[in-house]
Amino acid sequence: MKLLLKLALASTLVFANANTEKLIIDAKNFETDDSKGISIFTGNVKLKMAKDRLNSNKLEVFMKPKSQGKNLEPLKYIATGDVSFTIFSNGKHYKGKGNKVIYDPIKQEYTVLGKGYLNEVTEDRKLYGEKIFINQETGNAKVSGTDNKPVRFILNIDSGKK
Repeated sequence: MKLLLKLALASTLVFANANTEKLIIDAKNFETDDSKGISIFTGNVKLKMAKDRLNSNKLEVFMKPKSQGKNLEPLKYIATGDVSFTIFSNGKHYKGKGNKVIYDPIKQEYTVLGKGYLNEVTEDRKLYGEKIFINQETGNAKVSGTDNKPVRFILNIDSGKK
């Protein structure tokens, strides 16, 4: 429980920016191992941070050990099982889903694995692939598919016809 309270006070968290924001995680179960710096949330996990949302069956939060007088620093988040998310970054609104989502808050990078889908809502662009990589800072994205499931990109084009 001690780590749960620390998590709520951490200053740089998933989907974080330079400001300190409140991270709220709701789940049916919670366990932690302070010596390993990991907290595990299971069962109908719902994460909220400002306008950003993440839902999954399981969420693992890996933390850097606390230094005297400093907040905890998350190193990595791994969400698995029916993962869906909504994030706002650099003036863009994204909705997505996949079997597994990994977030590196230091590099501000997301990796969506397995049946990945990403919809950039602002410009109505959709990406489908087995592996989707997004860098929040640069806005760069990379998508990988397979022989049986190639990458698919869908963009609505205005044809100029009425």
